[in-house]
Amino acid sequence: MKPRIAFVGVGRMGANMARRLQETGFRVTAVFDARRKSAESLAQELGCEAPKRLADVVAAADVVVTVVTDDAAMERIFATKGDSLLRGAKGRLFINCATVSPSIHVMVEQRSQAVGAASLEACMASSITQARQGSLYLMLGGTEAAFEQAKPVLEQLASSSRYIGPAGTAAQVKALVNMVMNINTAGLAEGLGLGAALGLDLAMLREVFSQTGANSRVLQTDGEDMQNRDHSCFFSAAHAAKDSGIALGLAKAAKCRTPLAKATFDQYSKMVASGLGELDKSGVAELTFPGRGPKPPARAKASAPASKPAAAKSKPAKRR
Repeated sequence: MKPRIAFVGVGRMGANMARRLQETGFRVTAVFDARRKSAESLAQELGCEAPKRLADVVAAADVVVTVVTDDAAMERIFATKGDSLLRGAKGRLFINCATVSPSIHVMVEQRSQAVGAASLEACMASSITQARQGSLYLMLGGTEAAFEQAKPVLEQLASSSRYIGPAGTAAQVKALVNMVMNINTAGLAEGLGLGAALGLDLAMLREVFSQTGANSRVLQTDGEDMQNRDHSCFFSAAHAAKDSGIALGLAKAAKCRTPLAKATFDQYSKMVASGLGELDKSGVAELTFPGRGPKPPARAKASAPASKPAAAKSKPAKRR
């Protein structure tokens, strides 16, 4: 029999992953979110429960997929005291998809094992469209036993995955992925911003970039959006700041100099401080294009609601 599945964290990514598993024959039995309305709406759609307590989520499922925001959220849901996913968790498997510090994944594995549960980090390098289609790219970390146990679920969520190694190692790789992606995004914003200041045709400039060493996946996904000030949120500036911060923490611990990562972190932190944190990461162009500034652009679109998958675009889907 397929395991019963529960989700903790049903924003844009978690909700679409839950829909995907339900459609592929798994029984999603419970969903939980700090925003009760989001959980209740998805529960009604999927025909499952929306418990108010984390312990009740665990009681309703064999596998719990977590897609929460940050380190603090992971600390709360895996707390050793009070209501927690660790209550009654013996025999359960936790698949943790949030981008958080590697040390948090190590902590979650240790606490899970202490109560007889298993834990696997499943770091995602994809976005909303891939979550809905089951074509995520996953970087996996934890014990090989947990990896094998999770395979039936992972095969329906991802078109490709890579087992990295012990707990924390997949999160290290994910931090580097997002560090480089964020640097590329900020660099592209500067290049196009300078092109605009020089009065160049930006469509021409993007085409030239695509045929030269200036080409990148970010150019394909974000270049036109930067030009048109279309910052519909696939991966927010706030998350970019958080993830660049995780990479800087790793660099500090390793005594490795990362000046570009620091400059990029500063740019995204400025967006957050200016009230632009909920724009897509492409919104960093608001800090570099002439005539723009630290205020929401008039043409920026609201984020897609959690209950609806993002509309497909003709260009490659944005990735996290």
